[in-house]
Amino acid sequence: MSVKNLVVMSTGRGKEKKSMIGIIGAMSVEMEAIKGLMDNKQDTVISGITFTTGQIHGKDVVAAVCGIGKVFAGMCTQTMILKFAPKQIINVGVAGTLTKDLGIADIAIADNMVEHDMDTSAIGDPVGLISGINIIEIPCDEALVSTIENCVKSLSFNTKRGTIASGDQFVADKAKKEYIVNQFGAIACEMEGAAIGQVCYVNKVPFAVIRAISDSADNQSHMDYPEFVKIASANSTKVMEKLITML
Repeated sequence: MSVKNLVVMSTGRGKEKKSMIGIIGAMSVEMEAIKGLMDNKQDTVISGITFTTGQIHGKDVVAAVCGIGKVFAGMCTQTMILKFAPKQIINVGVAGTLTKDLGIADIAIADNMVEHDMDTSAIGDPVGLISGINIIEIPCDEALVSTIENCVKSLSFNTKRGTIASGDQFVADKAKKEYIVNQFGAIACEMEGAAIGQVCYVNKVPFAVIRAISDSADNQSHMDYPEFVKIASANSTKVMEKLITML
């Protein structure tokens, strides 16, 4: 088979599936209810990650539980783009709050994503600069973010837009929380969204991040999280189901 034929086949496959909405969550508790909404489900397992395709309210969807942390999130996102070519990818799940404006089960919507543990400042770079794309803030798709904000407000959830920070750390320390706020002005912190955003940015796929607040991201987080993660995940699912009808 020639290189030319390979390129033609790849392009055709992408066009065929371009109407799909991609949904990625880190944990089963964040995605079980969303997958439960899907009709005509089919599973495809790639590199240990299960990608479930189907329809929600008549819209074609591909959903996956990526696993915890930026590496798993990046793997999942790149694979989803190459295999299913979604028209947009939405990361849903839970996060720790970094602002008094967001309490348990409230909804944080990202305008942009940062990697709070990315630091090459020792060689003269700004803290948080992502080498290769040379930006600190990874911009979410403005039209998609505006639709999400309208969706959340229609459900009467308290919400706030702003920077969400990702890092390979469950933030449960007041000093770390203050550092992320002071350095990046972030409203919430989690462990996957910026990696998903970075992969989407490189591939020119529109993306957004929606996070329901599950804990306070301070010294009480280890006690807050187990109690409230299911409540926060349920609110995240309600937003996602309504959003799909609006896309």
